[in-house]
Amino acid sequence: MFSASQSSRAQFLDKARQAREERRELKERERAAVQLQALVRRFLCRCRLQRDIRWVEDFFGTNECGSSKRSALSVFKIARKLLFVFNPKEDKEHKPQSLCASPLPQVWYVSLALSKDLTLLWIKQIKDILWFCCEFLKQLKPDILQDSRLVNLHLTMLVTFTDTSTWKILRGKGETLRPAMNHICANIMGHLNQKGFYSVLQILLTNGLARSRPSLSKGSLTAIFSLALRPVVAAQFSDNLLRSFLIHVMSVPAIMTHLATLTPERLAVIESHDLFRKFILFLSREAQCRDVCVCLEGSHTLCLLGNLVFLGSLNDQVLEEETAHFVGVLIRMLSYCQKYVSQKKSNLTHWHPVLGWFSQTVDYGLNESMPLLTKQLQHLWGVHMIRILFSDVLSKKLLENQEIAQLPAQPVSPQNSLPMKNLFKRAFQKSASVRNILKPVGGKRVDSAEVQKVCSICVLYQTTLTTLTQIRLQILTGLTYLDDLLPKLWAFICELGPQGGLKLFLECLNNDTEESKRLLAMLMLFCDCSRHLITILDDIEVYEEQISFKLEELVTISSFLNSFVFKMIWDGIVENARGETLELFHSVHGWLMVLYERDCRRRFAPDDHWLRKDLKPSVLFQELDKDKKRAQLLLQYIPHVIPHKNRVLLFRNMVTKEKEKLGLVETSSASPHVTHITIRRSRMLEDGYEQLRQLSQNAMKGVIRVKFVNDLGVDEAGIDQDGVFKEFLEEIIKKVFDPALNLFKTTSGDERLYPSPTSYIHENYLQLFEFVGKMLGKAVYEGIVVDVPFASFFLSQLLGHHHSVFYSSVDELPSLDSEFYKNLTSIKRYDGDISDLGLTLSYDEDVMGQLVCHELVPGGKTIPVTNENKISYIHLMAHFRMHTQIKSQTAALISGFRSIIKPEWIRMFSAPELQRLISGDNVALPKGWGCSVPGCVTGWLSLPSLPPWSPCGTLQFVTSCSRPPLLGFAYLKPPFSIRCVEVSDDQDTGDTLGSVLRGFFTIRKKEPGGRLPNSSTCFNLLKLPNYSKKSILREKLRYAISMNTGFELS
Repeated sequence: MFSASQSSRAQFLDKARQAREERRELKERERAAVQLQALVRRFLCRCRLQRDIRWVEDFFGTNECGSSKRSALSVFKIARKLLFVFNPKEDKEHKPQSLCASPLPQVWYVSLALSKDLTLLWIKQIKDILWFCCEFLKQLKPDILQDSRLVNLHLTMLVTFTDTSTWKILRGKGETLRPAMNHICANIMGHLNQKGFYSVLQILLTNGLARSRPSLSKGSLTAIFSLALRPVVAAQFSDNLLRSFLIHVMSVPAIMTHLATLTPERLAVIESHDLFRKFILFLSREAQCRDVCVCLEGSHTLCLLGNLVFLGSLNDQVLEEETAHFVGVLIRMLSYCQKYVSQKKSNLTHWHPVLGWFSQTVDYGLNESMPLLTKQLQHLWGVHMIRILFSDVLSKKLLENQEIAQLPAQPVSPQNSLPMKNLFKRAFQKSASVRNILKPVGGKRVDSAEVQKVCSICVLYQTTLTTLTQIRLQILTGLTYLDDLLPKLWAFICELGPQGGLKLFLECLNNDTEESKRLLAMLMLFCDCSRHLITILDDIEVYEEQISFKLEELVTISSFLNSFVFKMIWDGIVENARGETLELFHSVHGWLMVLYERDCRRRFAPDDHWLRKDLKPSVLFQELDKDKKRAQLLLQYIPHVIPHKNRVLLFRNMVTKEKEKLGLVETSSASPHVTHITIRRSRMLEDGYEQLRQLSQNAMKGVIRVKFVNDLGVDEAGIDQDGVFKEFLEEIIKKVFDPALNLFKTTSGDERLYPSPTSYIHENYLQLFEFVGKMLGKAVYEGIVVDVPFASFFLSQLLGHHHSVFYSSVDELPSLDSEFYKNLTSIKRYDGDISDLGLTLSYDEDVMGQLVCHELVPGGKTIPVTNENKISYIHLMAHFRMHTQIKSQTAALISGFRSIIKPEWIRMFSAPELQRLISGDNVALPKGWGCSVPGCVTGWLSLPSLPPWSPCGTLQFVTSCSRPPLLGFAYLKPPFSIRCVEVSDDQDTGDTLGSVLRGFFTIRKKEPGGRLPNSSTCFNLLKLPNYSKKSILREKLRYAISMNTGFELS
């Protein structure tokens, strides 16, 4: 019973609690409903009031007594109503403009700020009005006429109410109020800054200036820049406002250029405030510079960089005084951009017109302003700034004083008076340009302030080259414009360290210090610029005028580079090189190879200059056999340090190894596959082409046996043991390279061969060129030298040099047509207006009686050649003559050649060395050469009375090759030999003791009267009947050679 009463009590309490909660929730809902209703009623009431005011009020209409008679208080009240009813979406076209166009300044509107009751309300109102102006400025497009007017209107409001200079109330006795009014203006300006005033100005400036032609007027640009500068000046150039100014104003593309063009007075203001110095000092602090760069990202950082460079070009004094800070700031900004510069396209990169592939987001709206930005950046490598930055280097004197007047007088005869006069005249003319040859001397401490300054400047330009990838050539051209910069920089390098030169930089490679990196950057910049300079100079400028460098200095520099690259490879530095070290290697190696290839075309270095005497070929070959990396890299990058003879032997060794690998060499257990072909002498080219062009690559490399058929259709008696094939190869190559066939032409002058541009008249001409390439490759593969003198430019293409970024078509042009080259270079040196010559970017050619116009660029025949594009015209013309015209023929021949000869095999040879590999050493055979031939068994054989062609004819008669073997007769296999024979070939059983003795002592069975000399070309063996007199021998041998009947004499 007691338990039942307790449970009922608990239930009662629960019900009471639930009732209380329900009542409380009901009261909360009622209170919430009342609040919501109040808010809704207030909102509806405001909307109704705004609607009523909007339709009833005319705000700034003239229905009362004219706007000119309004009081400041009435304007304030009207403005207050306007701000109350203002709706950005509905009123952006009407109400704000009417407010801004109202005569606020004329009616002393600012006087309301002096009223105690209205001061705070007025300040709030003007802040709201000005911010509404800012909001509209963000949306306006200055290139639209109507919007341009509105931009001027809103800017007028901002200019008027953020500065007291135009306030009438402060004139005269009101001057005492100026400090208070200035304080109010500062308060207003601070409010706008907090709301994002600089972001508004940045958007407006970008919309108006980020284009090829600015759409902002002079007045608008002046107003914007004045507004931007006011907070900075008012805050006495505080760090926060300098940061905002740099990020939002100085990062606008080419704003300084537009100021200089439209309103140069603003630049005077910048100079008066010494803003450039303040910018540099602010950014010289690493943390602040990094903060600005991170806020701007890549594209706008580059724009800020361009504006700073432009300002620097206008402030020589500041630039000279703050060189270290200026250089440091530019290096940091460029390094920030460089982190995001990519070498190739990917899903994460975007294309930038100056930076190339860029891994940050690119603002494509800035693309129109990139030409102006590039012009700003060009000041960095312009002559004016280079002279300031490199003043320590350029101030050095390289001239050697010569007292020509002190030369002893020489007695001069009338016959030689004129030459002596000219000699003295030239001496006086060149006395100012004669200088000591620059060689490493050492003596300058690398930790001195001067060296550190020059190193920093070199780091700046090297960073510029690696960052601004799309204008790299412009930068290099600018750096090489001054003829004395690079020689003086080389002189500076020569003075570094205790001894100067190589040792210092090799030590830097092993030291991972900041000082070492700076020194290597200086070397890298010197190599990049010098390589570019020598690449663009022609032979006259290098060898005769000797612009920038004397030839003796090029010898010294090339020796330094050769040793440096060799040490980097041989000491194992290149094997593990990454990043900056690898870039340094490629830079130094590129400069070295440009000099080496120039020397190969026209010598300036002494004999054996490029060889390394401390490198033993035997050691190198042993390391190659063991696949040592450094030996492979040496062969890949600088094979010229190995003597030519050893490279030829290495090449032959490579071929032999491949033959063994392919099973093309006869062994005790297997014989190679042999391809047999039958060739009619009267149709040698046609039969050879039909039977060989279908062979596989390995079959072409293998053994090919030839059976000749004479003009009567009878098989010739010769048995091919390589001798007949050598004759076939030489004869067929002689036919295909005959200019009369029009597959190849000869150059003017030295008559060297290159593919004929009109060879397309032949049916299947590309297949013919591929066949020629295979035949040429087969000759090189087998070590058969053929008399085919190629033009130098064509040999360069065969080696693949024309794909190099350092290749210059103009340099190779003399090997094609020296007269044409002189005409083109005369255009380069033409001092007048080149357009007067009436040239266009096209080439007219007489092709089989018809004049054909080739356009060098699309639409080239309508593009005139001017002083601005004449260098491009020269290069385009040279490229067309040597590459474009014969592109397909060259590609087909190279394809056939490389099917036999691997490209890496011949890359260790220069163009002249490749010619020697194909044709042997181009030397004349001496008289009586037979006596000095190893293996010659007769002491009385000499041919002094034979015609001039007979030595080569005799050589071809014996070996099937008209040219001496490469590296000399000591390397002829089998060795050249002569044998006395007494019987016919079918009775000849070889040399016996008796036949040899009778040959020596002229003891014979009978006079071999009607028998002619014969040869076994497979064994390089000359067979001579034992004639009784030398005169008979000469006559018979001359007759046998001149008959040219192959093996018919056997």
